[in-house]
Amino acid sequence: MKEEKVVSIEDRIPKLKEARRKKTNRRLIFYIVLFFFLISIVLYLQSPLSYIDEINVSGYEYINPDRIVTESHLSEEDNIWAISTEEVEHTIASLEEVDSAQVSRRFPNHIEIEIEELDKVAYMNRGEFFYPLLENGTTLAAIRLVDWRGDAPLLYDFQENQYLDLLLEELSSLSPSVMRHISEIHYNATESNPYILKLLMNDGFEVETSIRNFSNNMSSYPSITAQLDHDEQGIIEIGEGGAVFNRYTDDYDQTEDETENEDEE
Repeated sequence: MKEEKVVSIEDRIPKLKEARRKKTNRRLIFYIVLFFFLISIVLYLQSPLSYIDEINVSGYEYINPDRIVTESHLSEEDNIWAISTEEVEHTIASLEEVDSAQVSRRFPNHIEIEIEELDKVAYMNRGEFFYPLLENGTTLAAIRLVDWRGDAPLLYDFQENQYLDLLLEELSSLSPSVMRHISEIHYNATESNPYILKLLMNDGFEVETSIRNFSNNMSSYPSITAQLDHDEQGIIEIGEGGAVFNRYTDDYDQTEDETENEDEE
């Protein structure tokens, strides 16, 4: 049998004391660090360093960021940790151009505001200017454009009424691929039918359709034009019963030319 090594109590006591001393020192260091950490937090919260120094706004396209800062009601007099980010988000999201807002703190004293604007679905024509029109029907009167950007259809002869609201609802559900085909939308109502639209398309065709079921009717446009000869332009009538293509006739072209000549005179 192996002989067991026997360690006397006198030999173990110094090692136990050393281990206990090291443990006590570690605990003391921890409490000292914690104490100074808490003191630093208190000093930071009571110092000007914890008050808002900078507000950064991101995610905007047409809203002035200075307006977002103003509407947030945040200022350099606010402690960065005393504000309610949820309340600020709710205030900013209540703006008619804003869909949602996210507010966050960035140490030591910065506020980050990220907004998501409502989608722009068209431009409203008013005389010689164009104004962005949002999906909720808001016209951005502060943004007056002379040149069309080509990123949304131009609306002509519309008034702000239920027919425009219905069209905006339909445009919001129209796929981007079809939307890119549309250049202009003219309100072409008659006494018997207030829902008629005339569309000028980027590929040269004209479309006559209705505000009712507009998105559903126009969803078939790419497949319709794929079957047509693009060298023969004309009017495509799209309705619930299907689509009919009417080529421009010589008489139609002549009538158009005579009308233009009369206008010039």
